[in-house]
Amino acid sequence: MTAPALLIDTYSLFFRAHHALPSMSTQQGEPTAALYGFCALILKLLREQRGAALAFALDAPQATFRHESFDAYKAGRGPTPSVLAAQFGRLRQLLDALAVPVYRCPGFEADDVLATLAKLARDEQSPALVVSGDRDMLQLARGSVQVNFVGRRGKDALVYDAAKVQARFGVPAEFLPSFIALIGDPSDNLPGVPGIGASTASKLLTSKRNCLELLDGLDRLESARMRDILSTHREQILRTEALARLREDAPINVTGTAWAVPSLSGMLAWGALFEELEFKSLSTRLKALIA
Repeated sequence: MTAPALLIDTYSLFFRAHHALPSMSTQQGEPTAALYGFCALILKLLREQRGAALAFALDAPQATFRHESFDAYKAGRGPTPSVLAAQFGRLRQLLDALAVPVYRCPGFEADDVLATLAKLARDEQSPALVVSGDRDMLQLARGSVQVNFVGRRGKDALVYDAAKVQARFGVPAEFLPSFIALIGDPSDNLPGVPGIGASTASKLLTSKRNCLELLDGLDRLESARMRDILSTHREQILRTEALARLREDAPINVTGTAWAVPSLSGMLAWGALFEELEFKSLSTRLKALIA
């Protein structure tokens, strides 16, 4: 069985590792906890998916089209902790050393880069596994693409395909942006419609392709109160749906293959960095992986 391409939501996993692990540092005082957790997860994935190819997606430093269209987008998030920011340089070293594709696209989020790579995999009918701790990624779980949702501390990862997304949310994966437009998403500071929860949202979207179709057919809703609520929030609903929908047209520069299997030299380069970072247990795991 062919191993799926592993499409990595880099900063999502890096930040999650930072919050999941206690403080760690080298003997010289260099902080390493997020690096350790991130590398441990990548090694685990490569052990479970033998022969898998990899590609990493990163956020570009510039503002994205979402920030430009909605000033409050992700406004509730605080600054990056200094102990985490201090590890970014080493993270880049690790990605460069592995010598597999790394994508970032100005004006787009890593989420959109992953959506574009996922579409490429679906178009080619190639198996792919998007690895992320961001629920926005679940809209990509369709066709040949699954999503490995990495849980918070103490929670096991869950792998979603289209059927599991439907079972959890009551709508198909591609409808999740419309679902979010109705219930909101506090993590991205996206507002929902007052009085509409998950159950109501899934019922409203039954037999609808998107929120525009729902809003253009309000006269067919029995509840006058619901018609009034949706009509009042029409502009907000359509804006939130557009913000929540991941773009599949990020202008990524693919040269050769879109993802690649790490070479032996790349893995050995990781081993050298593990020595510098004093990751003794990860060095042992890496040696077992390439033996």
